[in-house]
Amino acid sequence: MSASDRFNLALAALDGANAADPGRVVINGQEFPAELIYSQWMSETLEKFAPDAPEPLRLAARAYHIRRWMIPRGSYARGRLGYLQWRTALSSFHAKQAARILRDTGYDTATISRVETLIRKERLKADPDTQTLEDVICLVFLQHELTDFMKKHPEEKVVTILQKTWKKMSPRGRSAALAPIGLLPEDVRKVIQKATAS
Repeated sequence: MSASDRFNLALAALDGANAADPGRVVINGQEFPAELIYSQWMSETLEKFAPDAPEPLRLAARAYHIRRWMIPRGSYARGRLGYLQWRTALSSFHAKQAARILRDTGYDTATISRVETLIRKERLKADPDTQTLEDVICLVFLQHELTDFMKKHPEEKVVTILQKTWKKMSPRGRSAALAPIGLLPEDVRKVIQKATAS
């Protein structure tokens, strides 16, 4: 099997896992499994942001939310402590799920380990690939999820979340986030500008 075939087989397997998501997102009037769409947003955004990204990073981006619905937020206590425990559990779960699929599609131990490290976002700020993944996660949120998020939460909370998001991003990631700002809805632009004014 060629490296290209193996990569495409892995993407298909990751997509197959996410296609089982009972959650749905509606795009142009048609329903799709939510995590399948999210994983494709991640790959598309990475391709635009870092077209020369190494293969482990491309795999990690596609696998970042793999089978997320299997550990719902409600299975952990409310509040920040419960949220952090949930996120830690998810990080480990996603890494293990991705590793199993990559192993089944013929990837070597070193590549699998690297993908797991990236999914767990180890050495954020110090590891360029981990930082790139974080930038892509933030860009996907801003470009695809922020509008719906704003409908569900008061502006004060939205601004706080955006400020936290901004701190996670690299200067290059922030530039990419601001570049298409003219294409965003006016209410989205205003809240981003308010959150990033400082």
